[in-house]
Order: sequence, then structure tokens, then C-alpha cells
Amino acid sequence: MNAERYNRVDLIWLLFLTVTGSILSVFLSEGIFDLSIFLSGILCVGLIAIGRREGYLIGLYNSLSYAILAYENGLYGEVYLNLFFFIPTGILGYIMWRQHITSGKTVSMRQLTWTWRAFIAVLCLVATVGLGMILGLNPQQNTPFIDATTNVLSIIATILMMWRYKEQWILYILLNIITIIMWTLRTRAGGDSGDMMILMWSLFLLNAVFGCWRWHVGAQKTTAHNQARNLGQAI
Repeated sequence: MNAERYNRVDLIWLLFLTVTGSILSVFLSEGIFDLSIFLSGILCVGLIAIGRREGYLIGLYNSLSYAILAYENGLYGEVYLNLFFFIPTGILGYIMWRQHITSGKTVSMRQLTWTWRAFIAVLCLVATVGLGMILGLNPQQNTPFIDATTNVLSIIATILMMWRYKEQWILYILLNIITIIMWTLRTRAGGDSGDMMILMWSLFLLNAVFGCWRWHVGAQKTTAHNQARNLGQAI
């Protein structure tokens, strides 16, 4: 697939997310604030999925507004994660990506070795158990181990995203599934804006599947480019 077709597919996907999110949010949002969380989140992940660093800038607002909503629902792990991790890494990620932009205005994508993939899997498991036990010490904390799982997956996936590794999307797929379960439980318990959050994270899941494919192809392209460059230097 050439660069022109990449750009066409990227544009179609971004338009699909934006239009679908806008239409559905009109019926489910309980106010302008909920609507802004939904649309900024959709646009943020859509831009990241196609490798555009502008997604980081929109993500800054989404992290702040989502933290407020999570606080109102007693999901304190989500609050801490967004305020003290996503906002700082959003700024840092924007700066880091700027140094690796291709001629097509998307970021250069790459992949991990199997050794690093195994290490990350073990790290996710150990960190989730530890954080879940800590969050459980707060008597007001809801679903501590589910909250811990979303926190750990979010942190590690974000780090992989900052360093431009495609494996971030595997973690995001797992994260989105678990977060949908978390908000479903909160909705049944009478939490605020549950329907909107379930919809938002369902679209995030769909976007993660697209991003997984898009970055897999992009990482292969980067590998082929590096191999050709190294061969040329050797000759």
C-alpha cells in the first residue's frame, strides 16, 4: 500500500470515528461536558491510531475532563492516572514524536522483540496485583482490581506509545475490554454517565483494532526502510 492510499484510509477512518461519535453522543450525552469528553477522546485516539502527534494535544483536555468524571464515580485510580500520568506524558509524547515524523506527516512506527513482549506481559500481571491490593485499602474505592488493571495497562501502553511501538495496541485492546466491563458495573450500580462511557470505550476498542493493523503495517514499512538503508550503507 503506497503513501497516498495510507493517507486515504487514515482520513476515512478518522471521519468515521468523528461522525459516528458525534451522532451517537447527541442521543446519549447528559450535557455539554459529557459530550466534550466523548468527542475529545474519540478524536485523540483516532489521530494516534493513524500516527498523528496532534492526538496528544487533544488528549490533554480529555485526560483532565475524564479525571473529573471518574472522581464523581469513585474511580480514584482513574483520577490519579489521568492527572499525574496522562497529562505529563501527553506533553512529553508530543515532543518525542516530533523528532520521528515521516514525509507523510505520520510518526515512524516500530516493534518489540519477543523477549521484551514476554517481559511486559509478566510486568503487567505483577503490577496489577500489587496496585489492586493498594487501591483496596481505600474503603471508598470501587472494583479495585479492575481499576488497577486499567491503570497498569494504560501506563505501560502509553509508554510503548511514546516510544512508537506497535505492541501498545494489544494492551489497548485488553484495556478497552476491561474498561467497558468496569463502566458496565458502575452503570448497574447507578453511576453517572455510564452509557456514554460504555459507548466511548466501545469505539476506543474498535479504534484499537484498527490501530493494531495500521501500526503493524507501519512497523513493517519502517523495518524494510531500515534494512534497505543499512544495505545501501554496506554497499
